[in-house]
Amino acid sequence: MNDTLIVYYSLFGNTKNLAIEIAKQTGGTMRELVPDKKYSFDYNTAAKEVRNEISRGFCPKLIRGNESIDDYQTIFIGTPNWFKTVAPPVLSFLKQFDFTGKTVIPFCTHGGGGFCQIEDDIVKECSEATLLSGIAINGSAESESISRWLETIAYSQ
Repeated sequence: MNDTLIVYYSLFGNTKNLAIEIAKQTGGTMRELVPDKKYSFDYNTAAKEVRNEISRGFCPKLIRGNESIDDYQTIFIGTPNWFKTVAPPVLSFLKQFDFTGKTVIPFCTHGGGGFCQIEDDIVKECSEATLLSGIAINGSAESESISRWLETIAYSQ
């Protein structure tokens, strides 16, 4: 069994597409985070909901994706950049598990903001893990850019 897990939350499919490409290139297992309450598919409404949750530090209950991580050594964690930080379902996942001794690799999709404080927020929740440099993708992920990034961080299966 491959000991790599690719965990992600994606509302509009961008982060999911990046997770799929990472899984193809690493052979890792994909795991989608699904909160108990879905966000609105209307962008403006979803943005209001999310801004409110982030400002309160809200962590939604996960109905899928919160299975044990014990069998995995390397965990890629993917999120859209929502108001400069991780999406609340990703925060729920991060707070639920102990990442001691694991290698954590963040990735995000964004509309021009890059990582902002996403990597710092992940470090705060995974302080006992080894964190490798992540990738932030604006638009669609090209397989070549993912390959170069994996080489840069010396990822090996």
